[in-house]
Amino acid sequence: MMPPAFDPLLILALLAMGAFGGFAAGLLGIGGGMILVPFITMIFTARGFPEELVVHMAIATSLGTIFFTSLSSVRAHHKHGAVLWPIVRLFTPGLLVGAWVGPWIGKQMNTSVLAFFFGCFVAFSATQMLIGKKPAAARELPGKPGMFAAGSVIGILAGLLGAGGAFVSVPFMTRCNVRIHNAVATSAAIGFPVALMGTLSNIYFGWGEPGLPPWSLGFIYLPALAIIVLASVSMAPLGARTAHKMPVRQLQRIFSVILCALAAYMFWKAFN
Repeated sequence: MMPPAFDPLLILALLAMGAFGGFAAGLLGIGGGMILVPFITMIFTARGFPEELVVHMAIATSLGTIFFTSLSSVRAHHKHGAVLWPIVRLFTPGLLVGAWVGPWIGKQMNTSVLAFFFGCFVAFSATQMLIGKKPAAARELPGKPGMFAAGSVIGILAGLLGAGGAFVSVPFMTRCNVRIHNAVATSAAIGFPVALMGTLSNIYFGWGEPGLPPWSLGFIYLPALAIIVLASVSMAPLGARTAHKMPVRQLQRIFSVILCALAAYMFWKAFN
C-alpha cells in the first residue's frame, strides 16, 4: 500500500529536490529535468508506485514543472532584451508537433528502455558541462522548413526526456551564428511551448492508464508537481544571483560529477 500523498517526509523530500533543481538551473543555466527526473524516480520508487510507470511519471511531472518555471525565466530574459522572438516563432510549429509526439514515443517504451535513454542524455550533458566547450559558429539558421525540422527534433527529445530542450537548442543556435547569450535566452523562451504541449500530451496519453496512483493527472503526479514548482521558482533567482558571485566554472565541474552519479542511477534502474 502506498503512503498518503501529502505525508511530511514526501513534502520535505520534494521541497529539497525542487530547491536544489531550481538553484542549479538558475546558477548554471541547465534544465531542471536533468536533476529532477532521477530524483523523482527515486522518490516514486520508494513510495511503491508501479515499477512500469515510475520513469514515465517522473518525466511527465518534470516537464509539468518546466511549464511553470519557464515563465519566470522568459520574463527575466525578455527584460534584458535577449530573447530573439523571430527565432522563437520559427521554432514553435515544429516544437509543438515534436513535444506532442515525444510523450507518445515514451509511452511505447518500457521503464528500462526509457531509463537507459535518459541516462545517456544525462551522461552526455554532464560530459559537455565538464568539458565546457562551446560549439563554433559554422553556418546560418536554416529557412522555415529547416527550422520546423529542427524544432520537431528538439520537441520530441524534450517531450521524451522531460526537459526544456536547451541541451539541443543552445548548441544548434550557437552553431548557426547566434550569440551564446541570445541562444540561452531564446532557448528559455522555446521551453514554454515545449512544456505546454508536452504536459498536455502526457495528460492525454496517460489518461486512464492502469495502476496510476491517486492524485494523478495522466502521467503527472499533482502533489509532486505543486511542491516542486513552489520550491524551484523560489530558488532559481537565488541561483542566478549566486552565479555572479562565485566561480561558476568550478561549480559546473562539481555539478557534472553529480549528474554523472544521477546518470549511473538511471543506468542501474534500467538494468535492475
